Amino acid sequence: MSLNGQRIIVTGAAGGIGSRVARGLAAKGAGLALLDHDAQALAPLAAEIAALGGVVEARPADLLDDQARETAVAGAVQALGGLDMLVNIAGLLSFGPFEAEDPGRLDALLRLNLGAPMQLTRSVLPGLLRQGSGRIVNVGSTFGSIGFAWFTAYSASKAGLRGFSEALRRELDGSGVAVTYVAPRAVKTPLNTDAIKRMAEKVGMNMDDPDWVAARIVEAIEKGRKDVYLGFPESLFVRINAILPRLTDAALRQQNRVMEGFARGE
Repeated sequence: MSLNGQRIIVTGAAGGIGSRVARGLAAKGAGLALLDHDAQALAPLAAEIAALGGVVEARPADLLDDQARETAVAGAVQALGGLDMLVNIAGLLSFGPFEAEDPGRLDALLRLNLGAPMQLTRSVLPGLLRQGSGRIVNVGSTFGSIGFAWFTAYSASKAGLRGFSEALRRELDGSGVAVTYVAPRAVKTPLNTDAIKRMAEKVGMNMDDPDWVAARIVEAIEKGRKDVYLGFPESLFVRINAILPRLTDAALRQQNRVMEGFARGE
């Protein structure tokens, strides 16, 4: 599909992946409404895109605040003159023993990684269905298909997003509204703490450049892909885990023991 003239909302637009996806979509001629809680980071990004001739609207908003989220979406749709696509990128990451998860942080993670994309989709879907066209793009994670120890809450939230994407795609079949789910593996963004980066180096966990990941997301949208899993051999492990999860248990056992020290801050 051509992205030229498409009216798109991007959440998490000021983040390491979101900002790059926004630039990529703008370069293709899309009109953008950028949503992020970080107004200070959002403003220069919008100014940069506008300076290059892009159509862009910055909408600072806390996606965990129901009223703020709904107001931002309504304002974005009005500013763009309609909507063709929602790209859900905003998210939180947690690395550590599950028994030590802060209850407030756990709630925020689940709401931002899963609840917010569902609520945002619910808000824009009636308009997309009325026009008989559109696309919902959910950026998940390989961790949503392979549950990694010490990333328990994060894996659970991304597994939920994957399930939501699959079920919604089947529900919308024949409506003209499509669903794309993109699952990167670990990415070199500020979302990953120093402990995660040191752990990844120790166990040989692959971490991709955010520019490459963003380009693959834009490519998946252009090609109208349904499910995209980025990175090899992780994309293969996703399939193996789906069929033989106990084999994956055994394969990860030693790695999990090494990761534990970093997760517990030892």
